[in-house]
Amino acid sequence: MKLTENWRRNLLLSYTVWAFYALAAIIVAPDVIYVWTGIDTNPKVWSVLALLTIILGLIGRFIIQTREGRWRRRSVVGLIILATAFFALPALAQTTERQTMRVLMPLVIKWEGEHRCADDPAIHCAYADIVGVPTICFGETKGVNLGDRATDAECRAMLQDRLANDFRAGLHEYFTSSTKARRLTPERDAAYVSLSYNVGIRGTGRSTATRRLNAGDVAGGCTALTWWNKAGRRVVRGLVRRRADEYRLCMVGAS
Repeated sequence: MKLTENWRRNLLLSYTVWAFYALAAIIVAPDVIYVWTGIDTNPKVWSVLALLTIILGLIGRFIIQTREGRWRRRSVVGLIILATAFFALPALAQTTERQTMRVLMPLVIKWEGEHRCADDPAIHCAYADIVGVPTICFGETKGVNLGDRATDAECRAMLQDRLANDFRAGLHEYFTSSTKARRLTPERDAAYVSLSYNVGIRGTGRSTATRRLNAGDVAGGCTALTWWNKAGRRVVRGLVRRRADEYRLCMVGAS
């Protein structure tokens, strides 16, 4: 095996080699950021950056890298990198599903409670909730009939799937891109999704709380969460306490 004559120059100046350097940095960056800061960045952004880097590396492979005009070429590449970073940074700041779920799962389990079977306390049994809807596990009502049973593992898996794929995904359709990029901390995201799990996606998405948040009024949006404290047209003490807990989370990081 023999190295090329200008291998040292290629290590320092080749566009393709620098693309490999950048790609390696992009691959390890999410893990490094998570270890150092505990921030779980958006994987979609890193995928886009990696794809763009590969494309730039391929383009660079076919450019005759003469000394003439090299600064012009490097300026173009530099502008592309700066533009990519400019558009990527807001997305990197977006709260990811995993960050939200760390806060959301315990919150929902705490307030939804559970109903164990009288004949087997290790199993969850379906029951009628405060307004008579058949419910099982941690507030699950979809396709539930009285007499249904579920294990702890089944209940947690069911809750994880419903919160992430139905309620969080559905509610995010009502948030502006600016809200998702700048205002939706994991705690605030969890507070809003918790409300939607309790009162419905449409109700939360079209509520004053969401409209205020989208308009930039974070504190006003958090306050409006507390208005949802009734069931059957009467104020319920448990809902008042739950809304207060969601308000507390919602206000974390609010200025």
